[in-house]
Amino acid sequence: MLHINDLTYRVQGAPLLEKATLAIYKGERVGLVGRNGSGKTTLIRMIAGSLQPDAGSISLARGVRVGWLAQEAPGGPETLIEFVLAADEERVALLKELEDNPASARLAELHERLTTIEAASAPARAARILAGLGFDEEAQNKPCAVYSGGWRMRVALAALLFSNPDLLLLDEPSNHLDLEASMWLENYLKSYRGTFVIISHDRGLLNRAVTRIIHLSARKLTAYGGNYDRFERTRLAQQKTQSALYAQQQIQRKHIESFINRFRAQANKARQAQSRIKALERMEPIAQITSEATISFDFPTPVPLSPPIITLDGAAVGYGDAPPVLGGLDLRLDMDDRIGLLGANGNGKSTLARLLAGRLKPVAGRMTRSPKLVVGYFSQDQAEMLDLSATPLAQLARLMPKEPETRLRAQLGRFGFGADRAEVEIGKLSGGEKARLLFALVSREKPHLLILDEPTNHLDMDSRQALVEAIGGYEGAVVLVSHDPHLMELVADRLWLVNEGGVKPFDGDLEDYRKHLIEVRRRARGENGPKGERLSAGPSRKEIRQNAAQKRQENAALRKAVQAAEKRVSRLSEKLSLIEAELASPALYDASTAKLMGVQLKHSEVKLELQQAEESWFEIQEKLETSASA
Repeated sequence: MLHINDLTYRVQGAPLLEKATLAIYKGERVGLVGRNGSGKTTLIRMIAGSLQPDAGSISLARGVRVGWLAQEAPGGPETLIEFVLAADEERVALLKELEDNPASARLAELHERLTTIEAASAPARAARILAGLGFDEEAQNKPCAVYSGGWRMRVALAALLFSNPDLLLLDEPSNHLDLEASMWLENYLKSYRGTFVIISHDRGLLNRAVTRIIHLSARKLTAYGGNYDRFERTRLAQQKTQSALYAQQQIQRKHIESFINRFRAQANKARQAQSRIKALERMEPIAQITSEATISFDFPTPVPLSPPIITLDGAAVGYGDAPPVLGGLDLRLDMDDRIGLLGANGNGKSTLARLLAGRLKPVAGRMTRSPKLVVGYFSQDQAEMLDLSATPLAQLARLMPKEPETRLRAQLGRFGFGADRAEVEIGKLSGGEKARLLFALVSREKPHLLILDEPTNHLDMDSRQALVEAIGGYEGAVVLVSHDPHLMELVADRLWLVNEGGVKPFDGDLEDYRKHLIEVRRRARGENGPKGERLSAGPSRKEIRQNAAQKRQENAALRKAVQAAEKRVSRLSEKLSLIEAELASPALYDASTAKLMGVQLKHSEVKLELQQAEESWFEIQEKLETSASA
């Protein structure tokens, strides 16, 4: 269906893709992955035809219709359902021909074609797609112009899905969706009969909806069969094999070079030396694996507070003189809580987050907060408040004017800003770097409670995993709003459902919530689910909290053990270096034999100690990684 041959694309003279080659076949469901800035969106735009390559070619099979979600959102007077129906251009043209010429000689042909493309059921299909993306019947009949940009992008996505192209191109479609709509999209793509290529950092979607992974790295495209987890395992195994082959080749090269250097000048060995020089020249070099720079997050440890840190008793919250958005709130937060907020956009999740953060006050009832409570509140709209002409270091210094520069740099370093990136203008940072800067800013005062409202919008897969690990190691409370099911599953111990003007604990996990949504949609369509089907309650909330707290304590102990092991390895390495420097000194060999033997014995003992310390370090580190991912 799609062939990419020796594709090259340059940005300001530097190649973003270089002689990249790939084939995608009919019916494949492809996930396109790679680090932020590697060129994924550029590749999608070239396939869609909006960009032209500098060299190479992209060819599509004859007659293939390509559907691409561009950034323009609908904003005209037509209703949502009208806009989506208009995306099927063939249906629109056939119906117009019938209307303009009801006595057409092609009447039978037109009706036959309308039947083939299931034109009669089109309004129902369009309505189902819009409903899945969060628009009820009333909303579907409103003009596009009344909606904000994010909601309009949902309408554009609905139109694209309804048009049912032969090749569907999706670039981070869930960025404009809430968790509920993201789950719907995942299920839709799982059963999609056509071919699609999707850029996504949603690990769950890439595991459940795609059959092939294309990895864009080092300006090349590499295909892997299976889902994202399988891609990671396969790539890791390949890297280990290549590293072993590279090490083996380096040993072989050194051996040959040593022979050449020793015997090149000797007449009786000159022929063998020349033979080895030619063998060295013929040796195909094996590329060394260069690890991509990893990002780590590290939230500072807060001072413990006695529970509860926040209680709400019959509280209500809203804006101005308008009716409350949420009411009847009877909730409690402790420092070991990990709360995930469920509910469609517009139901009040962000309003609840602002109430807990202290940015809104209750309009009724009572809210009690621990007097020493410090809250770190992350939301994407905070990015608009960044001074784009300042550096991360200067921005943090304004918020912490009494702190020394070393403390400021240490806080930025917790979120991947080394000495170089800490002094780059914020306006020149990537979206992911700006998000990491916000993490550094909101956690600067060692908060007891982190409120994270859509924290992953600009983070790539590795950064999302780093965030999961950082939250796992954080010793305060977390309230999370996210459209990323994978993040929600790994972070949240308990779920609160924000719906119908209230907030209630949801007994069960995210899979139970998926079933709940399916059941709600069935009821909305007047369908009955299987008899006897009910939600699984799962473990009790108390058990979930106790298990989560115990796991955090175990992980904290393991992290301390890792740090102690690292220090011991570092200390022994320094000690070994000093002994080896002494062994390299000619003066030692002029001294007594006893002293030389003593230094050599000491060298053997320290070397053995270091080996044992490294093995212990690796063992503890492996336990920590296993515990964190369990």
